[in-house]
Amino acid sequence: MRTRLFDPALLRRRRARTRPPRDPSFRDELAARLVDRLVDLRRRFTTVLELAAADDAVSRALAAAGLPPFPLHLRADLAPPRLDGTGPAVVLDVERLPFATDRFDLVLAAGGLHRVDDLPRALLEIRRVLTRDGLLLALVPAGSTLVELRTCLIEAELEILGGAALRVHPTLDPRDAAALLQRAGFDSPVVDVERVDLAYRDPLRLLLDLRAVGESAAFAPELRRPLRRDVLARALEFYRTRFVRSDGSHPVTVELVLLAGLGGPPGEPAG
Repeated sequence: MRTRLFDPALLRRRRARTRPPRDPSFRDELAARLVDRLVDLRRRFTTVLELAAADDAVSRALAAAGLPPFPLHLRADLAPPRLDGTGPAVVLDVERLPFATDRFDLVLAAGGLHRVDDLPRALLEIRRVLTRDGLLLALVPAGSTLVELRTCLIEAELEILGGAALRVHPTLDPRDAAALLQRAGFDSPVVDVERVDLAYRDPLRLLLDLRAVGESAAFAPELRRPLRRDVLARALEFYRTRFVRSDGSHPVTVELVLLAGLGGPPGEPAG
């Protein structure tokens, strides 16, 4: 039996406790980047499934780009999405999409797929619900995302406890992305890597923001170990002294991989 990396119930509780940011958030940045790709395509989509749709970020990005809303725009997440306007929404598990085959001509995901235990299975499900010429367009944290935070937490725990536990969600290796799309049977798979450099006045603010958007670690019980306060304090000390810019701000690296592919003909995926 395959061991799960994540705790679905804990992920759901964390997502349910998310709150909308006062200022434009990183999710707004992801949504804007996805919509930019849609603008470039110059294609009109009518039946759209948005995964990891915690809020109205994609709808706001569509409006900002001067694009009309989709005739059908179904938002889906682990917990009920927080929507300012009206529109259909559903709670679901992306590894088991409760929709008919060939149901949507576009599936969007502005983040979220990095929290899926079985990404190959999720991609198979996404391909199944896409029409033959339907499009998957997703941005997934990858590679060196949060490398500064990861480094500091590991070093602090090694120094104080002599060993380190998982503290930050794993990210997708961009080198694996194209193979995953091909295995799932997508036609014309495209993988593109983008880097976003953020800065915080204090690394503690980063941790609070991750919690606010439901991105705190939610590993399975057998993989979890409480983070001691002295370890956290030491990690923040490392961050403040080792990763600091000339203006006093602290860098946060985010690497994104764009996954794009067409639904393709029905049948078995590539082996």
